[in-house]
Amino acid sequence: MKKYMGIIFDLDGVLCITDRYHYQAWKRIADTLKIEFNEAKNHRLRGVSRMESLDIILENYDKPLSVEEKIALAEEKNRYYREFLETMSESDIEDAVFATLDELRVRRYLLAIGSSSKNAGFILEKTGLIKYFDAISDGNGLNKSKPDPEVFLRAADDLRLAPEKCLVVEDAAAGIMAALAGGFDSAGIGDGTAVPGVTYRLERFEELLEVV
Repeated sequence: MKKYMGIIFDLDGVLCITDRYHYQAWKRIADTLKIEFNEAKNHRLRGVSRMESLDIILENYDKPLSVEEKIALAEEKNRYYREFLETMSESDIEDAVFATLDELRVRRYLLAIGSSSKNAGFILEKTGLIKYFDAISDGNGLNKSKPDPEVFLRAADDLRLAPEKCLVVEDAAAGIMAALAGGFDSAGIGDGTAVPGVTYRLERFEELLEVV
């Protein structure tokens, strides 16, 4: 009997790359507020929620903002981000991702998304990936973001599987830490390979087929 029955994927940085869109949208907000925002600070936003990302951007902002003002800024950022996402299509997904997901389906794995993004469903639709997934656990209705394991535990519950029967595929440190906290094995790719405790280290996405 195979060790895993389900595989839970982070979205951005694993199945697709939308970092540049996040950066461009947050840069618009930062420029409006006259806050310095660069690629290094943008890297700190990976795997965290929209409001937590805004707090990081506002670290050196000396004007106090109300909760309502922060929510408005976050919603404005998301409008910019959605405009950029409108340009996405299947051509934004590497052939290796489609081929790997096809093979996982042949092997009868249950597949889920575990992403902090509230736009996960929209991105999956635009890129043609949505057909592969049995469950989508995303930022909508999420109470705690990674490194809390809630998003992965919800995905496993939707698949009706225990955490030990699922493998989490992640590229961010917060995501690997969330997997560990939830009792999941993890496959790290990109920055995720350097996190202590990660179960498997993947140099390429298709190497996932060698560990499941």
